[in-house]
Amino acid sequence: MKGNSACPVTNTMAVIGGKWKPIIMWIIRDRSRRFGEIRKLILGITQKMLTQQLRELENDGIIHREVYPVVPPKVEYSLTELGRTLTPILEAMAEWGKSEEKRGRP
Repeated sequence: MKGNSACPVTNTMAVIGGKWKPIIMWIIRDRSRRFGEIRKLILGITQKMLTQQLRELENDGIIHREVYPVVPPKVEYSLTELGRTLTPILEAMAEWGKSEEKRGRP
């Protein structure tokens, strides 16, 4: 896993920071999803960017990629045990976003 800073927030952001990673994690927090499902749920993400972000999260041990031996190929993504430990952070972000939306912020 990334992160060698003396600041724990910096270490966390090294793994889950950016525009897309928290959104991907939020989408798969409750169940496994296929690549196409994830892409449809994230407006504006390209196939290339989604692939890159999924690979980074997998390399950091946050998500699990399950490949099923069928034709056509079936691949599902889910949070690992380590990834599930980040769920409270995602939930806190969601609650903050809801409260700001009520205040009129986009």
